[in-house]
Amino acid sequence: MARASGPASDGFLPGGLTHAPSGITYKMVDEGGPVFLHFSRETAVGRAAVGDESSLNGERELRYFLGSGTRGRTYLFEQDGYWFEIPINWYAKKRIWDMAPNYQQAQEMPLTLPVDPGCLRCHSSGAQPSLPEARNKYAGAPFLAGGIACVACHGDATAHLASGGRAVMMKIGDLPHTRRDSICLSCHLEGQEAVVHAGKRLVDFRPGDSIFDYASFFVRQASADSDARATSQWEALLQSGCKRGAGEKLTCTSCHDPHGSTIGMSAADRVAFYRAKCLACHDAGAANLPGGSASSPLRTGFAATHHPENPDCASCHMPRARAADIAHEQVTDHRIPRIASPAPAKPAGPAGMLGPLVAIGSEPGVAGPSTVRDLGLAYAFAASRGDRQAGERAIALLTQAETQPGASADAALHEQLGFLNQMAGNKDAAASEYALALAADPHNSIAAGDLALLKAGDRQYGEAVALWERAFTEDPVQLKAGMNLAIVECGLGRREAALATLQRILTFSPDDAQAREMFSGMRSGTRVCGPRAQER
Repeated sequence: MARASGPASDGFLPGGLTHAPSGITYKMVDEGGPVFLHFSRETAVGRAAVGDESSLNGERELRYFLGSGTRGRTYLFEQDGYWFEIPINWYAKKRIWDMAPNYQQAQEMPLTLPVDPGCLRCHSSGAQPSLPEARNKYAGAPFLAGGIACVACHGDATAHLASGGRAVMMKIGDLPHTRRDSICLSCHLEGQEAVVHAGKRLVDFRPGDSIFDYASFFVRQASADSDARATSQWEALLQSGCKRGAGEKLTCTSCHDPHGSTIGMSAADRVAFYRAKCLACHDAGAANLPGGSASSPLRTGFAATHHPENPDCASCHMPRARAADIAHEQVTDHRIPRIASPAPAKPAGPAGMLGPLVAIGSEPGVAGPSTVRDLGLAYAFAASRGDRQAGERAIALLTQAETQPGASADAALHEQLGFLNQMAGNKDAAASEYALALAADPHNSIAAGDLALLKAGDRQYGEAVALWERAFTEDPVQLKAGMNLAIVECGLGRREAALATLQRILTFSPDDAQAREMFSGMRSGTRVCGPRAQER
């Protein structure tokens, strides 16, 4: 964990790849101090050619890395105060560079992958809150120190340092079990849907808090076991017989040592380390015999008779399977089944046939805290991925939540209600909800961009332009808002404004084919701006 982030030049990993679907060659280059990502493409591959604009050549200076490199690593760069991840990742187990998760088949270079505080807080120390206008814009460096420091788990060290170490830091074992477990869960609990509570930010979580005071986490009831997601070990563990039997006594640190690592161990030592963890419960009597201990129990009883030919307990009871959401990575099945079986697949069937969402608790069989608002937002997030039934459920829940005290200041609630109504064809209701979202948060670029679409559809181009300008100026990740703005500006005869908007798109996303084609056409004169351009 201490090596989870740092300056990009520390332990730099050179290399690269040529990505066939996009035809782009990526190279990680150390130039004797600064380190860079170089990207290039000679001709258009995998998409329609854009004339001379199909070629690509550029670079980004890398500032920080995330990931220790034992499983993976990515790098961060800064553009005009906005911070982004590079499009490629290092996958340590295969020792290869490849595209970032979910971009294996990308036809264009994804260069606007935003780095938000929710990501940084789990990979660095002193993650900074982002500025109001965009989740990946910071007043300075996005975090204060690399790696996970003592304070990430043990809390404020001011008194400890001032006393020269005489004042002890927070003793995690003395905390109530939910607050104890929350230290790990704040980064390792994901669920299928995670909803931050109104008025809360995960970046504000501090050791000693309950993570459930900051967010609600949901899984599908039909797949409450782990579905092979890469950071969902806790909800899988809650299904295990070990956790159900041991209750609050069993937690992450029962098996994992946060102050050490098994990564540098030999395979035999790693097997022995985890076997001792199993036998501490399953052959506990051996630890009390002469010459035995919890870390090195004697072979008696259970240990002597349960497959003595195979000391690797995890190979049968915690099998590894390919992760569903991260390429080239695997996860260990924390359900700890008696008989090894594949992790359950995600529910089959068409959209709208999935099981209900249920909140994850901190104990087996105990539901996590949630509200009508949180559950409604969880269904809304599911609806955004095509679950029609979830959309219907979300509208009912969020409409109910909208009547509760404080709802007028809840931008997320109104934004999602706007989206749901827009998808259902209720344009007036959608416009009203987006307006409420912007009243609660004037920097909500998603609500601004979607409301602009509705305004443009009603030929209210002046209002649409103002909204798209607000969205894209503050948040350049909103490339669709920028493209829509450029098209309308050109249509209104504002050629120079359209060119400036396109130039900003290409500054942040130089491989955006639609922007490149329009920019090239306007500069060459093959595309004419103005309300009568199509007639000419």
